[in-house]
Amino acid sequence: MKIIRDLAALRATSAESRQNGRRLALVPTMGALHAGHLALVAAARQAAETVAVSIFVNPLQFLASEDLSRYPRDEAGDLAKLSAAGCDLVWMPEVATMYPDGAATTVEVAGPAEGYEGSARPGHFRGVATVCTKLFSQTGADVAVFGEKDWQQLQVVRRFVADLDLPIRIQAHATVREADGLAMSSRNVRLSEAERAVAPTLPRVMQSVLGAIRGGAPLAPTLAHGMATLREAGFAPDYLDLVQPETLRPWESGPGRLLAAAKLGDVRLLDNMAL
Repeated sequence: MKIIRDLAALRATSAESRQNGRRLALVPTMGALHAGHLALVAAARQAAETVAVSIFVNPLQFLASEDLSRYPRDEAGDLAKLSAAGCDLVWMPEVATMYPDGAATTVEVAGPAEGYEGSARPGHFRGVATVCTKLFSQTGADVAVFGEKDWQQLQVVRRFVADLDLPIRIQAHATVREADGLAMSSRNVRLSEAERAVAPTLPRVMQSVLGAIRGGAPLAPTLAHGMATLREAGFAPDYLDLVQPETLRPWESGPGRLLAAAKLGDVRLLDNMAL
């Protein structure tokens, strides 16, 4: 497994690995890897002959009020996990490499970037779109694998890739969950023992809401009841809403996606499920 921190070396290695029609699959991450990330690596292995993983805690997608320094980091542990998973190369740039002095260009996004996380974290998806565009360009990847856990982010990436005619295929992988149903996330390690015991209430409430909707229950009261149930359990929910899967516009009929975001203590949990 090659560990690369220099852009020129990355481009040379990427070009070499893609010779003779070999494909390269990229898994973009911010590190603090868990089984969900490793499932993406396994999916990337099925999609291409060469698997690259990027580890970069992107400052552009953090708000001024968010503590970038508190984001969990475990470089040695991450590299050991990736080596065991059969990753071919790891791209680990410094902030100055990604955003050198004088950098003045970002990727603005709208459509599925509006509302929900877009409203809760203004500028977040600009940061996501900018760093992903750079990662796609730097690696020359043929396919990038994203988890469905961050559903809105997945739709934003699909949208700007299509809009900008970027020559890369975006492949989704189903959310990986703990045995009790909690969606795996790097932020879960920040939950206290008591909070971790409560956290699976979020997916259970979501399943209950979807079951009621499938059974014909009216949408607005069902969502309101779900929000109330989360508050009673100790959450501070930001939203619980059913939307059209690709556009995130209000759901009316047919397939839908239930989106949820709720704080438990100082940890903000995100989840989504299909209708």
